[in-house]
Amino acid sequence: MYQTDPPRSPEEVLPTMYDLKSEDPEEPGLPDQFHLLQPRLLDETFNSPSYPSDKIFTASDMNLYYDPHHPTWYKRPDWFVAVDISPLYKNGDLRLSYVVWQEGISPFIIVELLSPGTEKEDLGQTLRDAAKPPTKWEVYEQILRIPYYAIFDRYKYEFKMFKLDGGRYAEVSLSNSRFWIPEIELGLGVWQGSYHNIQQPWLRWYDALGNWVLTPTEAERQRTKQERQRTEQERRQKERLIEQLRALGVEPDLE
Repeated sequence: MYQTDPPRSPEEVLPTMYDLKSEDPEEPGLPDQFHLLQPRLLDETFNSPSYPSDKIFTASDMNLYYDPHHPTWYKRPDWFVAVDISPLYKNGDLRLSYVVWQEGISPFIIVELLSPGTEKEDLGQTLRDAAKPPTKWEVYEQILRIPYYAIFDRYKYEFKMFKLDGGRYAEVSLSNSRFWIPEIELGLGVWQGSYHNIQQPWLRWYDALGNWVLTPTEAERQRTKQERQRTEQERRQKERLIEQLRALGVEPDLE
């Protein structure tokens, strides 16, 4: 249907993100607060030493079109990142969807936020209906072959990580609910803290030293604190110098 003579690449003849729908009319409305905040925290703390910011694309609740033989089929991950790719589409547009045959790069890791309605499919426990598209697990594991697949239970705050091994996902053991990913020089783990004034366990990234990667707000707060401490230290040093000069009978010129 889409092929020509002579043959042309799928990128040339298949639908682009402009041709495919970016919203599901059967799922109206916006995600709940957790589905908004948790992906945002993953975005804000994904600072990989392996890739500059202009080679990283992150997305949440975005249509992911994965099969050129069935170009209208898609999944909608809660969060994913693709690396070694521009954060903008080819002509500089913001992406409407992520179309694998146009991008040429599959996501590097996908994160699904477990909930009762999606638990079995997210964990690969549902059988495929031959009359319907494949399940998330099948798409991520067998079609896109995404290297890492993380699941975070939003009710129990349990974190599971699966790594592609021999063409199948194998659950990996976690150390203190953390997992290091050498390809991106970042680790993913469960952090207990306050984000947007909500105190609870959150999934976030950490660095090679085991420190949680700071959000822009946290980094600015830290800079302000350090500047305040530096100013206070300089003030105390100046006061000590004045005292020393006066002890020697020298009145400093404070102007």
